[in-house]
Amino acid sequence: MRHQVRAGKLGRNPYHRKAMYRNLVTSLLEHERVTTTDAKAKGVRSLAEKMITLGKRGDLHARRRAMRVIRSRDVAAKVFDDLAGRFRDRPGGYTRIVKLGVRAGDAASMSIIELLGADEEVKNAKKSKGQAPAKKPG
Repeated sequence: MRHQVRAGKLGRNPYHRKAMYRNLVTSLLEHERVTTTDAKAKGVRSLAEKMITLGKRGDLHARRRAMRVIRSRDVAAKVFDDLAGRFRDRPGGYTRIVKLGVRAGDAASMSIIELLGADEEVKNAKKSKGQAPAKKPG
């Protein structure tokens, strides 16, 4: 029986799967957008959201629990400082999965998993760069 089996095995043993998810979560939290297969994106989504929730708690025990998963101290600091503040008023659902289509080599269905608000930051940066320059006299 498959009661409460949430994620697939992805053709890997448990140690490899755990390491892969830890690497993906670290990359997602660092770059705020990662392109991967649908199955990996769905598997890493819950882990990433748990890390952000720990960041919102912000106490020492939460930091230590997050460091069990996140592989970089810099990324952990980003979660607890920047991302926790960004998602302070949001009760969950910090990530979005966007389907891309199939990969050319093996026809695996691909997705982008991204943190919400990443595209707004890019838009705001483009708006500030794209403002009309002051007219030069003459």
